[in-house]
Amino acid sequence: MAKTTTRLSDKEIKAAKPKEKEYMLSDGDGLRVRVKPNGSKLWLLNYTHPIKRKRTNFGLGKYPELSLANARKVALDAKALIAQGIDPQENKKQQQQELQATHQHTLFNVSQDWFAIKQDDITANHATDIWRSLELHIFPNLANTPVKVITAPMVIKLLKPIEARGSLETVKRLAQRLNEIMDFATNCGLVTANPLTGIKAAFKKPKKENMATLQPSELPELINAIANASIKRITRCLIEWQLHTMTRPSEAAGARWEEIDLEAKVWTIPPARMKKRREHRIPLTEQAIALLEIMKPISGHREFVFPSDRDPLKSCNNQTVNMALKRMGFEGRLVSHGLRSLASTTLNEQAFEADLVEAALAHVDSNQVRSTYNRTDYLERRIPMMDWWSGHIEKSAQGSLSVTSALALQAAI
Repeated sequence: MAKTTTRLSDKEIKAAKPKEKEYMLSDGDGLRVRVKPNGSKLWLLNYTHPIKRKRTNFGLGKYPELSLANARKVALDAKALIAQGIDPQENKKQQQQELQATHQHTLFNVSQDWFAIKQDDITANHATDIWRSLELHIFPNLANTPVKVITAPMVIKLLKPIEARGSLETVKRLAQRLNEIMDFATNCGLVTANPLTGIKAAFKKPKKENMATLQPSELPELINAIANASIKRITRCLIEWQLHTMTRPSEAAGARWEEIDLEAKVWTIPPARMKKRREHRIPLTEQAIALLEIMKPISGHREFVFPSDRDPLKSCNNQTVNMALKRMGFEGRLVSHGLRSLASTTLNEQAFEADLVEAALAHVDSNQVRSTYNRTDYLERRIPMMDWWSGHIEKSAQGSLSVTSALALQAAI
C-alpha cells in the first residue's frame, strides 16, 4: 500500500521550531520545507532530473515570503516543465540571464562599450562631437531601451523630426553612428543581426557642398584683412599659424609647446591629435618660428601655444578662426578648413610633387596597399616646399602690412 503524506497547514509551518540540526517538513509530491537551526524556513522541490535521471532539490523561495499556496503553485509549474523534459533550475537560470541582459545591454550601456573602443581611433574633438550628438538626439528617447528590441522603424521615427528641420547632415551622421553601435552589438552576440542596416534610404541625402575657400589670387586680400582686423593677438597668430603649417583647425588650435622642437625646426603632432591617428611632422619655416617667438611671452610658460582667452589652461577653441573669418567679412567665402584647400591649390598650381603636398596635409593614401608600405612623410623634401609657401604668403602681404614676419606682425597689432 502506497505511503500517503499528510498535507501541511500554514499553522503547522509557522509553529515549526528550529532544532540543533536542520530537518524537513513534507507537503507531498516532493514539496518540502527545510527548517534550519537559525530558524529560517526554505521551500524545496525534490524531483528527478528529466535528463540526468538523478534526484535533486530545487529551491523555490523562503517562507513566509513565499506562502504555502504560492509554493504549491510554483511546484506545479516546475513539474509541468519536468514533464516536458525541461529542468526547472536551468530554466530559471536562463530566465534570470535574459532578464539581466535586458537591463544590462541597453543602448546606452552598449554605446559606452562601443565608444570606449571607437575613441582610440579618432581625435579627442571628434570623439566629443560623437558622444554629444548621441546625448542630444538619441539617449533622451532610447538610452534605457535594450538593443535586442531596437528596430529600424523605431529609429527612423526618432530621426524624422531632425530631417524635417533640414539637418540632413546630422541625420546622416546619427544613422551612421547608430549602425556602428548595432554592428558592435551584433559582433558581441547581443543581437542576431543589425536591424538598422540600410536606414539611410529612409531619409533625404544631404547636398554635398564644397569647403568654402579662396582662390590663390585672393591670398593678398586675406593677408591684408588679417593685418587690419580688429582681433586679439592670439587669434591673429593662430590664423597665420594654421595658414603657414597647413594643419587642420583642431590641430593648430591645440598646438602644445612640448610638441615643438625649435632647434630641429620641427613640430611633431602625436597620433592622438591627428584625424588619421598617425604622427605628423611639420617643418617649421622662419615665418612660423617668428609667430612662435611672438607667442612665447604670452604662453611660453603654459601648456598650449594658443591658450583660451577665458581659461588660459585650455587651448583656443577649434572654431576660433572660423568666427574671426566671419567677423573679417569672409562668411560664405572662406572657412578655417579652407585655408588648407587654398594652400593645396596653390602648391599644386606651382607643380610641387603631389606626394609632398599630400604629406604636408597629413592625408593618408587612398590606396590601402601603398599606404601600408609607404610610411615616409618626406620631411626633408617638404622643407623647400614649406619655405616657398611661407615666402609666398609673406610676399602676398602689402608693404608694412606684412604680418608673416615677426617685426611687421608686432607693428600691425
